[in-house]
Amino acid sequence: MKALDVEAVQAFVLVADLKSFTRAAEALGSTQSAVSVKIRRLESSLGRRLLERTPRLVRLSAQGLLFLGAARSFVAAHQGALNSFDVQQRRLTVGISHHIVGTELPVLLKRMSIEEPEVVVELRVSSSRAILDDFDRGTLDAAITLRHDRHRSDGDVIVTDAFGWMATPAFEHDPSTPLRLATQAEPCSVRSMALDALTEAGIMWTEVFVGGGVATVGAAVSAGLAVAALSRRVAPPGTIDVSATLGLPPLPERDVVLHSNLADQQARRSLRTLSDAIRSTAG
Repeated sequence: MKALDVEAVQAFVLVADLKSFTRAAEALGSTQSAVSVKIRRLESSLGRRLLERTPRLVRLSAQGLLFLGAARSFVAAHQGALNSFDVQQRRLTVGISHHIVGTELPVLLKRMSIEEPEVVVELRVSSSRAILDDFDRGTLDAAITLRHDRHRSDGDVIVTDAFGWMATPAFEHDPSTPLRLATQAEPCSVRSMALDALTEAGIMWTEVFVGGGVATVGAAVSAGLAVAALSRRVAPPGTIDVSATLGLPPLPERDVVLHSNLADQQARRSLRTLSDAIRSTAG
């Protein structure tokens, strides 16, 4: 009976979830070539082609679809065996800015569930300002926020987000009328950043939708109601940056920063897993 290489199976699951060898390699702390070699050896061992590869696309083959569910169970069982003597459950309370997580949140949570099954993550989503206030009050174990200025230099940078004016490809704007915007409710630093950029450029604007998080703002954008200033990393699928098309001003980049004072090894490992998962969603 052939034995499966658990690292190869884990690499396959990550490539299937992230649809990218590069992102899977970043999540594993490896290289794209090493991940590719692992999966080719796995395919050779199984005698099945699991992935269809093109220069721009990675997708599951029919055999890969059949194998994926069992592969997830295999990786989870392996992790469970490693943790079988560690029965103490750890709760981790993490605050995260609503501009940092978007449609990829299920992938992040799945990654945490597979790699840190003994950790219960309590996720609180709010503005970066509110999250940092809660962290400073000691009600959060960790905070993941956008850095909007240099007044606060602590924390570790996970990734740098590029922002754009996101809309559907069919969105139309008459320059003689105010630009239709979807924003988040005040106070929101990204909202302020966007409005300041438009005002400085002398572009008229009007809010047609005010949401309570990237998911709601993204829904308004996907519906074709408006343009929104969003991180390209978390913008809804099918939306594009219309900055050049509509002559809109460039938006600055923002660092995604992890703040934590935790010292115990398990908690630090869990935060590293979460940070790697966020980093792997960068384009």
